[in-house]
Amino acid sequence: MFALGGDRPKRGGRLFGSNRPRRNRRSDSRAKGAASIRRGLASRRDATGRSSPLRGPSLAERQFNRVDPDNRLVAAELERRWEAALLELRRAEEALARRTTTAASGPDRIDPRLRTKVVALGQRLPEIWADPSVSREHRKALLRCLIDKVVMRRAARDMAEVRIVWRGGEVTEMAVALPVNTVTALPRYAEMETRVLQLARAGADDAEIARQLTAEGHRSPRRTEVLCSTVQGIRLRHRLKMPPKRTRWAKIPGRLSVPEVATDLGVSANWVSGRIRRGVLRIDRDPDTGRFLFPDIDETMMALRQLRAGAIARVDLTQDHREQEGHQDA
Repeated sequence: MFALGGDRPKRGGRLFGSNRPRRNRRSDSRAKGAASIRRGLASRRDATGRSSPLRGPSLAERQFNRVDPDNRLVAAELERRWEAALLELRRAEEALARRTTTAASGPDRIDPRLRTKVVALGQRLPEIWADPSVSREHRKALLRCLIDKVVMRRAARDMAEVRIVWRGGEVTEMAVALPVNTVTALPRYAEMETRVLQLARAGADDAEIARQLTAEGHRSPRRTEVLCSTVQGIRLRHRLKMPPKRTRWAKIPGRLSVPEVATDLGVSANWVSGRIRRGVLRIDRDPDTGRFLFPDIDETMMALRQLRAGAIARVDLTQDHREQEGHQDA
């Protein structure tokens, strides 16, 4: 029988010593290979100035080294992940090497005649883009051939910074205005509001104010220019009304309007307009205003009084008739 006492082994201990397995030669060789890869990548990074994706293999290696060897299943799984990470790293390095070699030797393999055609086509791109016969689908296909990628970052609520990377490596950076929900969301709304009130109190109308604000760099919430409705909304919000506009036509020297002729004849304006519509009174329209304007001479009023009295049936005051009468008098 066995004696019970202080010589009893502790729980989880080993009766005949430690049975911890050593790292096998495969793991040791894999560790040496990983270290060699890291040294190669570090030297390449020092030479090219680029960083290599070491995070995956390094993480897998640390996990494998920290695992308890007694957990054989976990160690095997971590060892498999380490191998996959090293294989992925090697493939990435080989792809990068092939891409670098292709980029370095690519331009030398282009035929000079093809290069000349491509350069000539590039000079005609603005003309091709502006051609109305080119459809939207063709324009999109052209952009896909020219642009490698587009990176957009929202710099403000109404502004985005766009970075276009072209196929040849050139980069174009620009700021693009974004639509907002309301005019108060514009960053320069306070400045625009002050300008609207200032110009409106000075007597400028909404259209003139909109043109002035657009020239100063302001815009409406969903447009790149300032609309008259935006100006009107700001003005009415402050209960600022525009002065009434003149609705009557200005007096034209040497001409009489229909109301003026009606007043001189002592009849209504409808009496004059009705005879014009029926062709009893023939007269030309003014090319600038589109109104019926009578010559302000005594002969005109005398003929119209005779028409009112019924002494004559028709009156022709057109320019052709007056010229014809002038030739007959001559």
